[in-house]
Order: sequence, then structure tokens, then C-alpha cells
Amino acid sequence: MRIRIDNGRVLDPSTKRDGIYNILIEEDRVTKIAAGCTDPADRVIDAKGCYVMPGLIDLHVHFREPGFEYKETIATGARAAARGGFTAVCPMANTNPVIDSPEMVSFLLEKAKKESPVKILPIGSVTKGLLGKEVTDMAAMKAAGAVAFSEDGKTVMDAAVYRKGLQQAAAIGAVVMDHCEDMDLLKESVMQEGTPAEARRVSGVSHASEDLITARDILLAKETGARLHLCHCSTAASVWMAGEAKKQGVALTAEVCPHHFTLTYEDIPEGDTNYKMAPPLREKKDVEALRTALKNGVLDAISTDHAPHSAEEKARPFPQAPNGIVGSETAVALTITELVEPGILTPMEMAEKMSFHPAQILGLETGMLAEGRIADITILDPNAEYVIDKNKFASKAKNTPFHGRKVKGKVLYTIVDGKIVYAAEEEQ
Repeated sequence: MRIRIDNGRVLDPSTKRDGIYNILIEEDRVTKIAAGCTDPADRVIDAKGCYVMPGLIDLHVHFREPGFEYKETIATGARAAARGGFTAVCPMANTNPVIDSPEMVSFLLEKAKKESPVKILPIGSVTKGLLGKEVTDMAAMKAAGAVAFSEDGKTVMDAAVYRKGLQQAAAIGAVVMDHCEDMDLLKESVMQEGTPAEARRVSGVSHASEDLITARDILLAKETGARLHLCHCSTAASVWMAGEAKKQGVALTAEVCPHHFTLTYEDIPEGDTNYKMAPPLREKKDVEALRTALKNGVLDAISTDHAPHSAEEKARPFPQAPNGIVGSETAVALTITELVEPGILTPMEMAEKMSFHPAQILGLETGMLAEGRIADITILDPNAEYVIDKNKFASKAKNTPFHGRKVKGKVLYTIVDGKIVYAAEEEQ
């Protein structure tokens, strides 16, 4: 199968190529990038006015299978990812059973081969059963195909156990993806502390719940030499600490989610649990700090923390409803609308944050759009305006605070290993 992509603005962070080119794909590889290339092809895509980027990589999703298939499955989550422009995703380990053994990693990969249009890159747990007591056999899971390790959804509160986990990860050259929330401080907290929480008479989450664990784990990473990746940063202090740690040579990377650089706790409608997440929506000063950290490179990646839940679960009162929102199908539009359009990020920097840097963090050979490379490609129209409609999501879940929001930026094609796995035109 030969595909030619014509007239698109090609953005490749690995070479800094930024211009109008035609791309020829043969089988699973990019074989030519040249202005005016007219080599014959089985399929020609006219990408005039579009960004043509290396395939987007999401470092942080929850696909719920095994154990919670009523929320999401590998198949439905992967289709949502493809619709969102992602060619590879990293499902977290908080399933049932937990992804805490090589057998469970293999299970996930076998399911992916049969059911996923995108690449599934499993994240193994740091401790057995996510119980925070006994470190897993990371070497065995890495050999089975785990690309990193995380306790996401929980924090390993025993610093000695986490230190041991970081030591083991350092020994095998693995990344640990860090969920930074002090569970003792959280208790029954449901949203950022402050006036909105007080008005609703609910317990508030302090900034310190994130900042304390961020500080602790940066110190542990510095001591152990481990590669630490901070998940879903949401506070001004956490990104300041990340910046200082990088200056001191700590092997640290960090991500932010679109909901955290878009919304504040003042945006939460009364009782709307689609705005409930962990970490919670913060203050305006935090949003500004996150945007600045994206611009100056302290924050390396944009990830979704795609967290599907059933409508029945989200219909519970705010204190009892589960944390999390779906994000795979809104990330591109929110990034363009909130960051690229205002000039906070350039289109090239968007490609860096959503593809090239995630690939580098995991040590992947993707994240590049160059001759001879694997043809994982995302084509999007940055000028397409539309209203987000959750009822059109490919995800099984619809828990989003962005339903009805007018945005710019629409994914038109997602190509994985030279195969078109999503085409927006087919939805018409």
C-alpha cells in the first residue's frame, strides 16, 4: 500500500523541518518527503491547510480492561485514541487484576494485537496490587513489554518502599511515572480548597497535597539516580520544583493535561461531577504557571489522563463520584484553541509536546517524521471550528466538562504503521 500526502505543512521536531511538502508512504515507512513529489500511490490525501505531524503519543491513559470493561475496553479506548490523533498510548496499571506481572503485561499486549488500531505501550505498577507494600519485579515486566512503571491513581506513601522502587527502576534504566498526591492530606477532599469549595460546603484539597509528594520524590530520584516523570502537574509550586530539579541535573520530565491548562476551580458548575478529577482543577495562578512552564520547556509533554467512568457513577453526588474525565478526543482541539491560537506554543512546539518528547521519554524510535522512519502520522486541520459533542465520542464513556465548548483544531487522519486507522471523512 502506497499513500501520498500532498500539500501539508510538515512539522518534524527531530529535524526542525517546517514547510509545505508531499510525503510518500510505502508499506510501514516514510520513503520520500519532497516538495511537489508526484510518485504514484494507491491513495492520495490532500492535506492543504493542515498540519502533518509525527503520530501523537499519549503517555497517560486509563483503558480499564481487565476488570472494569463497563467503563472502557482496550478496543473502545484505542478507537477513541485514534479519533483523537494518537498513534500510541500508555495504559496505566490500575486495572483488576493490576498490571503488576509479566503475565499481565503479556495479556494486555495480546489483547492489543487483536483489538487495537493504535500501539498499546503498557505501564506496569510499582508495587504489587497497587498496595504500596512490596515492589514488583520490574525487570521481568520490562522484558515482557512494559515501557515504564507507575502507581498512577495512588501514591506510594511509604517513602522507603518508593525509594526501593526507584532504585530498581534505575538499575534497569526504566522511567517511573509519578502520581503526586499525599493521601493523608486528601482524606475526603473533593475539589481545590477556596471560595468555591466553601460555597458548596465540601472539603477542599490543598496545593500541599501535590507539592509535598513532588518534593519528596524529586529528592528520592536525585538520590537514587532514577528517571522520574511527573504525571498531571497542576500547581505552580510543582512546576517550579520541576524546573529547579532540572537545573540540578535530576533526570526529570513532566507532563500536563489539557483540563489543567484550560480550566480553573471557578469554572465548576454546581454539582457537575464532570469537573471532578485528581489532581483537582486549581486556581488561575496555577493555570498561568502551567502555560508558562509549557512555553519555557519545564513541562515536556501534554498527556490526557483519559479516565472513563460510567454515567451512573458520575451521576452520584460530588463527594461520592469518581475522579476523572475522558480526554483522548478533545486534547488536540484544546491544545490548539488554548495554546497554539494564543501564541503560547508554536505548531512545532505542539508536535514536540505531543509526539517527539513523549517518544524520547520512553526511548521510542517514533515521534519523528523523516525519510526511513515508521509511518506513524497525524493530520489535523488547525482552522476547523466546531462544537465538542460527547455523543460522537468513540470512547464508551462520555464524562467530559467540554461538551458544548466551541473549539478549533480537528483531527482528519490518523496513520499507524502506514495504515489509515481513522479518517474523519468516514464519519460524515
